[in-house]
Amino acid sequence: MAKKQTIKVESFEIVLYSQNSEDYISLTDIARLKNSETTGLVISHWLSTRYTVKFMGLWEKMNNPIFNVTEFSNIKNESGSNGFVFYGKHLIEKFANIF
Repeated sequence: MAKKQTIKVESFEIVLYSQNSEDYISLTDIARLKNSETTGLVISHWLSTRYTVKFMGLWEKMNNPIFNVTEFSNIKNESGSNGFVFYGKHLIEKFANIF
């Protein structure tokens, strides 16, 4: 069973979850600090940065034995460019086979 706690940052509550000895923090709640009306856009911009894409690739290399490094190289090379947009649904639908 998941345990749920909250912390307060400024006037916003951020949810923390603990389940099976793993801890999670709500990215959506953190994005509300930046812009409470367009949290999805805030998250999309964060996911599209070169640094975030590199971090996700490193995490996958360390934790995913079937991670497709070659396919991910294409994503990494596009990241940070003006036309590159990466969002959660995109990640799940298009790249589920490499993550």
